[in-house]
Amino acid sequence: MANEFLDKVEDNTIVRIWSKKMQLEKGDSLAKRYVSELWDYTSINSLQELKEIWDSVDLVPTVEEYTALLHCPRLQVDKTYSRAAYVPAFWKKLMNITRMSEQWITARIKQKGECKCIPWKNLRDLILVHPDGKKKVDVFALSIYGLVIFPKALGHVDKAVSDLFDQLDKGVTPISAILAETFRSLNACRRASEGRFIGCEQLLLAWFHSHF
Repeated sequence: MANEFLDKVEDNTIVRIWSKKMQLEKGDSLAKRYVSELWDYTSINSLQELKEIWDSVDLVPTVEEYTALLHCPRLQVDKTYSRAAYVPAFWKKLMNITRMSEQWITARIKQKGECKCIPWKNLRDLILVHPDGKKKVDVFALSIYGLVIFPKALGHVDKAVSDLFDQLDKGVTPISAILAETFRSLNACRRASEGRFIGCEQLLLAWFHSHF
């Protein structure tokens, strides 16, 4: 089946010439302002077909591709995120990010398995009433990281996400951490032949579409 799928693409002279031309000119199909047109020529009809393609074709996202898809500023490329040896307590990081009191924070921290989290509903309510406009944006961004990019406990923002988010204003790039989580989760699901992907599905889908 996979060979039939690839043959459909390779038999299309226009696609083949265009792809080779773009690779020679740009060096990467994800060059700035470039939008892939390959999905105009190909289609995937079922989840089983997608799994068979994945099993037969060696495709892995790269740091450069994720950097392009997320429009990560180039000035951050040389500052890769890694967890510091000493990290402030979860409630202290949340105080710094939200500018709320210790009492407000500690009353809302929950234990989910081995992880400490804060419920999204508490962050949502805070966004609606916070008097500081910048902090509203910070809390909203933290929520996106916790719910979309690094979803672990459903409906909650995990402690590990606050570790990363706390470092972003220091000029580090989150790309390596996002890519590592993608690999880890995909490998776990593949080994078990089941399970839920823990990562940014939207980003993985955008990456996949850029290749097909």
